[in-house]
Formats: sequence, C-alpha cells, structure tokens
Amino acid sequence: MRFNRLLSKCLILPIVLPLFFFAAACSTKKQEAKTSITVWHWMTDREPAFQELAKRYQARTGIKVNFELYAPSDAYSQKVRAAAQGVNLPDIFGILGEKRDFASFIKAGHILELTPYMEENNAAWKNSFFAKALAINEFDAGNNYGVKAGIYGAPIDVMTIQMLYNKKLFRELGLNPRKPPATFQELLDIGRKLKEKNMQGLVSGWGEVWMIDCFANNYGFNIMGRDKVVATIKGEVPYTDPDWVRVLNLFKEMQEAGVLANGIVTMINKTAEQLFSNDKAVFAFNGSWCVNVYRNMSPALDYGAFLPPAASEKFPMAIWGGAGSSFMVNARSKNKEEAVKFLRWLTDRDQQTYLAEATNNLPANKNSAGKISEILSQFSKGMENATHPNIWGASEFPAVIEAWDKGIQSIIIGERTPEQVAQEVQRIKERELAKRK
Repeated sequence: MRFNRLLSKCLILPIVLPLFFFAAACSTKKQEAKTSITVWHWMTDREPAFQELAKRYQARTGIKVNFELYAPSDAYSQKVRAAAQGVNLPDIFGILGEKRDFASFIKAGHILELTPYMEENNAAWKNSFFAKALAINEFDAGNNYGVKAGIYGAPIDVMTIQMLYNKKLFRELGLNPRKPPATFQELLDIGRKLKEKNMQGLVSGWGEVWMIDCFANNYGFNIMGRDKVVATIKGEVPYTDPDWVRVLNLFKEMQEAGVLANGIVTMINKTAEQLFSNDKAVFAFNGSWCVNVYRNMSPALDYGAFLPPAASEKFPMAIWGGAGSSFMVNARSKNKEEAVKFLRWLTDRDQQTYLAEATNNLPANKNSAGKISEILSQFSKGMENATHPNIWGASEFPAVIEAWDKGIQSIIIGERTPEQVAQEVQRIKERELAKRK
C-alpha cells in the first residue's frame, strides 16, 4: 500500500512540476509586460544618453525602458503615422509636425492628457518647466483645433534659433569679437567688409525652406508685431501690405550687400554647419542643437550666439524657440500610468542636467538651467524673445508657406522682386481661403 502511494506521487510529480514551472513562466511574462515601457524617438544624438538613463531607471525601479530609435525624422514620422492608423503606438512617442498634426492625434484618442498629473502637488511638475517650452504642448480654451483645453505632452529639452558669429573671423575683419551687429544696418555694413575681403557671410540650411520661413517670421514680428502677423495668417491682412514687402526686401538687401554666402538657397543645414565650424563663414543661422554638432566637428571653434539684428525699433525681435523635443503618452497604453511616472522622472532636475551635459541641448527643466556651458547660456537667454507658430493659435496654409519661402529664394538669386513675390503669395492665399469657404 505504501509502495502504491509512493508510486502514485512519483507519477504525478513529472506532470505537476512542468505545469507549475509553465504557470510561473507565464506569470513572469505577464509581470514583465506590466513593467516594460517602450519609447520611440528620432534623436540620434541623444540615443547613448537615453540608453544610460534607461539603465538608471531600471536599477532604481525595476522597470525596463526600451528606447527605440528611428531615423531620419521623415522615416520616424511615417512610422508614427502608420502605427496610429494601426492603433499600435508605443507607450511613449513624439510627434514631428505642426500644431494641427498634434491636434489630430489627440482628437483620434492617441494621446493622454497630462493636465491632472501636471497639477498634482501644487502643480510641481508643471512649474518645473520653462513656460514657453510647455506652451507648445498646451491647447488653450477655445482653440481653433477643437481640442479640449489642457497639456498633452512634456518637453525634454528646449531650443532657440539664433544668429551665430565666428569670433576669429571677426578679428580678421577688424571687428570687435565681443560686439556682434545689433541693427540690420550694422549687418549690411559688415557685408560690405566681407565683399572687400572676399569672405563668405551667412550660411544656413535655406535649401530646407523652413529655415527661411523662420528667419522671415523673425523680421515679421520685428517690423509689424505679433498681432499683425497672426492677422495675416487669418486672412485679415494681405501679403502685399508694405510691412510684408519690407520683410521680403531685407533678403534683397542682404544679398546685394554681400551678407549671404554663395549657394545659400540650395544649402542644406549640414553643409552650413560644416562651413561655419571650419572657419569658412562669418555668420550662421542655426538652432541651439548646433552646439553639440560644432563640438564634434571642431572642438576649438570660437563663436557666439546673438539675436538677429533688429530692422525696426517699433517691435522687439522675436525668434523661434520653445520645446525642442517633446514626448507624449499613448492614451491606449496598458502601461500609461507607469509611462507617466517615467516621463516625470525623465524631466526631473537631475536627469535634465545629465541630458544637458551629455548632449549639449538646453534642459526643459528650468531648475537645471544653471549647469550649462557659456554658449548654451547665450541660447538660453534667447528664450525671453522666443515664439513659435505652434502657439500662435492659427496656422498658415502649406501652399502659402511654400510660395513665400520659394519666393524668397527667387529674390536672393535675382529672379523676382519683393513686390512680385508678395503679389504671387497673396494670389495663392486668396485661392486657399476661397477653398475653405
């Protein structure tokens, strides 16, 4: 009898034990699924830093964070759009595009509203950011996009796009390396010196037309003010207005004075960065991300950042700036609560300081801003003058933007006059407005 009982136990164990281990393995897999967060991004320069932060977070919390890089940015955007259509976005991702694109993701239910989390503990998370950085991820009440008022993303860094000057070449021109031009006329005067010395002036990625748009918007704000710029976008002011013709004329004046480098209308920004970092151009128009680029290209480069020289005293100079990169949480994610916790940790002071030091990008957390280099500090000061199309509450038609930017290219190469470009842009504007009606 005892032998029979022992035999039955021996027969049962080989059956029960595998079942037990199988169940335990399934339980472990379920636990891993709950404690693993996937982040999609496009930032090749930040990939090593992200991987390091993922290790730190796992050591701290036991939660694994998978940063997945998809580059270049166009390929990344296509992947995000395809994932949205298939409803299989990762736990955390970013959106590259205009405010209307951001709004469409929210309205489709892909993005979690972060306002309740931002407002916890007397709005501690919200108040840790530069206000202008957070604004790009906010929608105000009554916005034109039909999105519920709230915060829908967290910035992980900030940027400003400004003018740069090569101090070594300034000395060669007999200019004070501590005094970049403050007025547009001073810039034109330097252009004439450049002609005399046969030196290249301003380089920028104006073959990537959005950078022309950025430069022109700066002067639109400076010459006519924000309200008139936005009124133009809304169709209340024509592009044939004398103030807009004046903006266009600035490009003609720069070209004639010798301020613009040869080939700028077809130049990609990578080429512009190489020219500037190798002391082949006196000026550049670029974003704060360039600090890391120049450090890798030419560590000894001696340069400074400054606001584009004012063409008018009527309104202050404005520059594009705000959140450089932002992350959103997938509203349909099973791990959204853990994703929010990670995003809060990623944007906290210590992690922001590490990212700033490792990648030479400006931190979005204002409590980390004191621990950055001198050149980044110059870019950071530009936040006081920062604006961005994504916070204007109105968006221009893509066809109008394209006509405006290509029109500026045609002015630079002498194909058309500022007046002709203004008339063509206004014709396209009226056509697009008629379609809307």
